[in-house]
Amino acid sequence: MMEHFIPEDSESTKGLHHTGIRQQTMERLNTIDDEEFTKQEILAALEKFDPSKAPGEDGLSSDILLQTFRCFPNFFTEIYNECLRRGYLPAQWKRSIIIPIVKQGKKENVEASKCRLISLLNVGGKGLIKLLIDRINHHIFSHSLLSGNQYGFLPQKSTVDAAMAAK
Repeated sequence: MMEHFIPEDSESTKGLHHTGIRQQTMERLNTIDDEEFTKQEILAALEKFDPSKAPGEDGLSSDILLQTFRCFPNFFTEIYNECLRRGYLPAQWKRSIIIPIVKQGKKENVEASKCRLISLLNVGGKGLIKLLIDRINHHIFSHSLLSGNQYGFLPQKSTVDAAMAAK
């Protein structure tokens, strides 16, 4: 099952595409214009998490992270800003618990494709990812960088909206 869903990625994998991606991940980003995250920005991102969601490998729920942030805002702000400065997501935050969910009607199937995987990430990393996504979305929307015909992967838009526009 793991071989099906998570193929091995080794240096011996041939192809310019994979070699280029590996090279890009090793290069440090030089984005000196990134503004530091503010305490208010971090608090707003952490408050958006659903506290009923299952925790990741570290066992920390979003409630625990939020309460800890409220006690030590300077500490968390410095951690997230150091990640931003370095262009780095700590390895501990990349670890996850992978839970296979059997697709409806596929219980008797023996193939790995009968499952879909749920990945429970550590909430500290989810916080950093949320901060970065919010920044990217703000830039995209404040500079009108998307076509009005873009419907997928946008807040408050759906395939129904696309169908209605095509009508």
